[in-house]
Amino acid sequence: MSDHQGFRPTPSFGAPMTNAIEMRGVSKRFGPVIANDDVSFAVKKGEIHAIVGENGAGKTTLMNILFGLYHPDTGEIIINGEKVEVDSPRRAISLGLGMVHQHFKLVPSLTAADNVFLGIEKTRNGLIDHAAQIAQTREFSEKFGLSVDPEAIVANLSVGIEQRIEILKVLVRGAEVVILDEPTAVLTPQESRELFRTLRGFTDQGMTVIFISHHLSEVMAVSDTVTVLRDGKVVGTRPTAELGEDDLVRMMVGRNVSFSRRKRPRTDGERILSLKSIWARDNRGLPALQDVSFDVHGGEIVGIVGVDGNGQTELAEVISGLRHVSHGEIVLHGQKIQDGDPRLVRHAGLAHVPADRLHRGVDKADTISGNILMGRQDEAPWSSRGVINWRYVRERTEELIKRFDIRANGSRTLVKTLSGGNMQKVVLAREFSRAMPFLLVDQPTRGVDIGAMEGIHDEIMRQRNEGAAVLLISVQLDEIMTLADRILVMFAGTIAGEVDADTATEDEIGMLMAGRNLSAAAAPTVNEAS
Repeated sequence: MSDHQGFRPTPSFGAPMTNAIEMRGVSKRFGPVIANDDVSFAVKKGEIHAIVGENGAGKTTLMNILFGLYHPDTGEIIINGEKVEVDSPRRAISLGLGMVHQHFKLVPSLTAADNVFLGIEKTRNGLIDHAAQIAQTREFSEKFGLSVDPEAIVANLSVGIEQRIEILKVLVRGAEVVILDEPTAVLTPQESRELFRTLRGFTDQGMTVIFISHHLSEVMAVSDTVTVLRDGKVVGTRPTAELGEDDLVRMMVGRNVSFSRRKRPRTDGERILSLKSIWARDNRGLPALQDVSFDVHGGEIVGIVGVDGNGQTELAEVISGLRHVSHGEIVLHGQKIQDGDPRLVRHAGLAHVPADRLHRGVDKADTISGNILMGRQDEAPWSSRGVINWRYVRERTEELIKRFDIRANGSRTLVKTLSGGNMQKVVLAREFSRAMPFLLVDQPTRGVDIGAMEGIHDEIMRQRNEGAAVLLISVQLDEIMTLADRILVMFAGTIAGEVDADTATEDEIGMLMAGRNLSAAAAPTVNEAS
């Protein structure tokens, strides 16, 4: 897509180039599941090498083996032409490898600099030398084009800045090969573009980048080489310049996948959700939502789009009862719900797919069955007189595993063993099977592979066509344009405009996302609403 064009120079594949990494005949089994099956591939020095594949294809497992988090059952690893044993992350770091995980490992109460040097603190006279850590964090930040305030508290930073801190952590430890697992899964398009510039800067300085991604437009824009995995095996490794997106999709899923705008019958359903002049504050006490009003009817999908941080998170929280409103009224299925009681909102008819699946979507320590049961513990036939009907729970869970194509070894599988995309499918399976009149779906395909994405879109459309009212929040403009009947654009906590998804253009929506064409007199001042 045009958002990501212009980052990848044409590589000279005819020129000799030394391999930074080779993995030969690597296999890894977890019980009966074969995660990697005789995988061999090579990464040249100074290139950006993408690894793509569906959820469960073995991408993350392979990188965890390379970084010493898992031990392969068979196979060997060669770094800079030398066969090595990578038996721990400490050993991987000593060999010049650094890995930035999909889910960050930062301490929110510490500064950026303290997080960067966590575990390798600089000391002076037996005490942590904070000044030295701040200075070196600033030095590396400037050297690699990663704009980070070393003295900022992580809890107050955006997700994009948190990722830069994670990258600085591996750089100060001497990484020459940087591995990134789904680096854009939590980033806005703007933050993603900044990341790509950073990665190209790495290779300009002789470093090597390996990254896992589900976003093929990003792969096409920034990578030099692509390796495709399917069912734990290498389907092929090709120069990116020789491939189109359709080629990659067929290699990944073995079939064509369409993301064109979905045909839909026109519906005239009753009003299910109504927001009237909603005002709310963020965690710092500042205005986050300002005079927000809109309705969602049964049988329609209303899409919410905007640059991340313009009130979408707070909007989802006030609707789901997780944040109190300052002023205004929310009516769901005829019941007022603005008092911020999640249980009341659920009973009124809400099914909720939260943006943060790890903290609000699943219990990682529980099984798939336990997660499907959540919210149904007091409902028949899931339970009777306070006793859970586990036989029914497991039977229903097995049905949902098949329907939503959750890649797992049965209903008793622990959620923490699943890939991020399959965790998301567990959340979707639980919420979409509740037959609620209103679905609040926030970032439904974040971190999900392209094959699973099509299935999730099918489910959202099925719910819509069966009469549910759907509020879809996504940072992916193409997803909103594919699914929504109406599109509301958020800017600075307001509804900047509404467009018809059948006729809207990306330029029109982009102007509203940038805050243009706003009526300066449309909303009262913050003081008037306080």
